[in-house]
Amino acid sequence: MCGIMGVVGSEPAVGILVEGLRRLEYRGYDSAGLACVSGSQLELRRAVGKLANLEKALKDRPMQATVGLGHTRWATHGKPSEANAHPHTDCSGRLAVIHNGIVENYRSLRAELAAQGHQFKSETDTEVLAHLIEEGLKAGGGLEAAVRQALARVEGTYGLGVVFAGEPCRLVAARRGSPLVLGLGQGAQYLASDVPALLDHTREVVFLEDGDLAVLEKGGVRISRPDGAAVERKSVRIQWDPMQAEKAGYKHFMLKEIHEQPRVIEDTLRGRILEAERDVTLEALEISDAEARGLRRVALVACGTSWHAALVGKFYIEAFAGLNVEVDIGSEFRYRDPLVGPGDLVVVISQSGETADTLAALREAKARGARTASICNVLGSSITREAQGTLYTHAGPEIGVASTKAFTAQLTALYLLAVYLGRRRGSLSAERAGQLLDALRKVPRQVEAILKQDAAIQAIAKAFSHHRDFLYLGRGLNYPIALEGALKLKEISYIHAEGYPAGEMKHGPIALIDEDLPVVALVPRGRHYDKVMSNVEEARAREGKILVVATEGDLEAAQKAAAVMSIPDCAEEASPLLTVIPLQLLAYHIAVRRGCDVDQPRNLAKSVTVE
Repeated sequence: MCGIMGVVGSEPAVGILVEGLRRLEYRGYDSAGLACVSGSQLELRRAVGKLANLEKALKDRPMQATVGLGHTRWATHGKPSEANAHPHTDCSGRLAVIHNGIVENYRSLRAELAAQGHQFKSETDTEVLAHLIEEGLKAGGGLEAAVRQALARVEGTYGLGVVFAGEPCRLVAARRGSPLVLGLGQGAQYLASDVPALLDHTREVVFLEDGDLAVLEKGGVRISRPDGAAVERKSVRIQWDPMQAEKAGYKHFMLKEIHEQPRVIEDTLRGRILEAERDVTLEALEISDAEARGLRRVALVACGTSWHAALVGKFYIEAFAGLNVEVDIGSEFRYRDPLVGPGDLVVVISQSGETADTLAALREAKARGARTASICNVLGSSITREAQGTLYTHAGPEIGVASTKAFTAQLTALYLLAVYLGRRRGSLSAERAGQLLDALRKVPRQVEAILKQDAAIQAIAKAFSHHRDFLYLGRGLNYPIALEGALKLKEISYIHAEGYPAGEMKHGPIALIDEDLPVVALVPRGRHYDKVMSNVEEARAREGKILVVATEGDLEAAQKAAAVMSIPDCAEEASPLLTVIPLQLLAYHIAVRRGCDVDQPRNLAKSVTVE
């Protein structure tokens, strides 16, 4: 979950490392630190809190070096403090380690090392790695051998970077379960936990596989397996524009990413709709027509916002493809002895492609013989390498911790997947598929229309930002959107919010409704309109403050609400892609009004790469 950056080259390292960490700060911001090697000396700078605190420490005490490591932390073991901040050093102070992941057997290793005389300065699991490597160096085999020897004793996960003053022109990296990517440059090589940190320096990257150990020197990289055998890893050219990772004039990344959604949806559709055939092409999914016809059911597995997308996907696949669909939370899937196997398609959904629980669920499904596929935003990520096929979303880098554009890209991908399966299984006629795809093609322009209401939604946020609790209600396809709207508000404004199927309101949540509780109801025109409006009446009768997301021109909904956020008239199937936009804007503006850190909300990290 933490951010890792490293460089070996001829240029000053500190600026490269700090800028890389800035691109990765969304992965963790409890503390930050650098370790640089100059000559035969290792220097360390660490600070609690956000990267700006580390920058101040560097200004007060500059470092000059061309080799170094940087880290921004999301705490797992040990509270946020300077002592617990990475990098961690050995007893000599000449070796430094940064680490993303969890050393599960660190307690027994720490006790053993302490008995041997090692002095520990932190509460972290990571520090045992520095001392294990120190023990390996005493054997005289060099840094690479020492790292390999140390990792042979480690249980758990790691994305690891190591520098040693005794080998000042070298950086060693290793990966098991936590993502690491190498950036290949001219006269410089780079290490990062995610691609955005590398884009200013190179587009040519290598994604390390589990078990890989890499040695970076300014002239190139060497990769080997745990037994020391050399291995070649194919490089990938990244097409993202570095400006995609900048704010482009918006106050926050989240607001920029909300406004990028028309383009993101178009990019996810591009080249995949066969207009003449009224069909969809998904070559990288690698599911043949015969395999699609032979499926007996589908399981969608995801976490957080991606799980809400999966809930919408269930409606799509059942309606379009006539397949039974189960939706699982990744962290629960492999612990309940899931009944999946041959004939089942398990689709895992992850923005980063590194979500630990979702990756573990994918591996469990494969082990049980199920066909696997992924919906993912990051080319070359762990999930895309291990799934049998992938439907890539084309959202570009999403920097805001609270997902917005990745969510609508996932909804778009799930819609396409459902049409694809429906056409191959014969459950969706060409005429009906054409209608569904026509509705989907209209969505980018309709989202643009909703975004023009930003000022009006900002005024609604001002009126409701003082409330401490919210209730979100939806039915059918828009029940998961109620969950997502509540999650967005919780994540970035720290207001308690709950999403419910509107029909469940009378089964408990109605007890909460009074004049202090805003009720956000999703009432687009469609099959469930009358039912949800009845729930609105029930909430009004108990003096709830009603906010509605309604179809333009719906006077009935407007008369019954304290505030209205409108969406264009659309096909019911497309409505989740539209109703979520006002809820994203509402959460954003409430959080800004409350003075919250929108892009980096407390206690959260972008990519959850530990269980």
